[in-house]
Amino acid sequence: MYCAPGRGARAGRLLGLNNPARGLAAALPSTVVVGGFYGDEGKGKLVSYLALHDSPRLVARGGAGPNAGHTIVDGGQTRKVRMVPCGFVNREARLAIGPGVLVDPVVLLREARELGASARLVVDRRCGVITQAHREADSRGDLAGRIGSTGSGTGPANAERAMRTLGLAGDEASLGGMVGDVPLEVNEALDEGAGVLVEGTQGTFLSLWHGTYPYVTSKDVTAAGICADVGLGPRRVDEVIVAFKAYVTRVGAGPLGGELGAGEAEARGWAEFGAVTGRPRRAAEFDCELARRAVMLNGATQVAITKLDVAFGGCAGARSWAGLTREARAFVEGVEASLGVSVTLMGTGPGPEDVVDRRARA
Repeated sequence: MYCAPGRGARAGRLLGLNNPARGLAAALPSTVVVGGFYGDEGKGKLVSYLALHDSPRLVARGGAGPNAGHTIVDGGQTRKVRMVPCGFVNREARLAIGPGVLVDPVVLLREARELGASARLVVDRRCGVITQAHREADSRGDLAGRIGSTGSGTGPANAERAMRTLGLAGDEASLGGMVGDVPLEVNEALDEGAGVLVEGTQGTFLSLWHGTYPYVTSKDVTAAGICADVGLGPRRVDEVIVAFKAYVTRVGAGPLGGELGAGEAEARGWAEFGAVTGRPRRAAEFDCELARRAVMLNGATQVAITKLDVAFGGCAGARSWAGLTREARAFVEGVEASLGVSVTLMGTGPGPEDVVDRRARA
């Protein structure tokens, strides 16, 4: 599918020229990864790749809470995580959950134990805590019916946070020695010249402010919101990578332009299921207009596109631009022309190494 150039597209932003003093090949102290559509864009795979290849000292998670799941292939094993940052694949990295994120201690402690990440995980003392009462409230009524909530308790807990009645992680005994000061750690790492990788959850159009309200999550999940979640000020952000899939999917209720029928989506190989709920994902072709708005809202400096191997045959496992098919390269070039931002990372399979990385082009 070819994307026509948008009116706001500027060729000068391609190939890393938006910041010629730095360029994409330079070491990047802070990188933020967010979703460009409705979640499920493959952010977890991208974060795991960046965590392994860019060697950040700290990987911090922003976002809503355990209502978002990431799927990562680690050492040949597929893992689905809802709380622990996907950067756990880098065994040297410090893992952090920022104060804007809601924590479910049951989910968090189980994942940390299973991943062997407990000793290097810090939970900010200001994180709100999800309880059984929140999960129950999230699984009935309008949230479960009309909105199609995941039932994780995130929405009701964030409502209590807004009313200033929610319990905080600093008072949660089960979290013990994990509790700390995440914004301080993030900024100290940057002060010392160490890399920081920030991973977002959900997608731009599930943002409470910028999404398809009311079919959205319970907070802002654009890059600005994710940075606020971990205490990363605007002037300390070096790169914002907005992730898109080569087609659009959405779980649950809400509008989806150009939605394909279930049979057509299955015939194209686009039949997928949500990582948290297991519900089928609705599908549509890549939406350039929606992508342009995501680039604008997030201040994207780079774009990533995943699932090229699914959308275009013959790309599976490719790790170089030459390894992509002609059709896949034309698609990527069309997206670049439309968005005015370089497509620097392309996912070609489920493994963390199945990536075409063109960040060194500049």
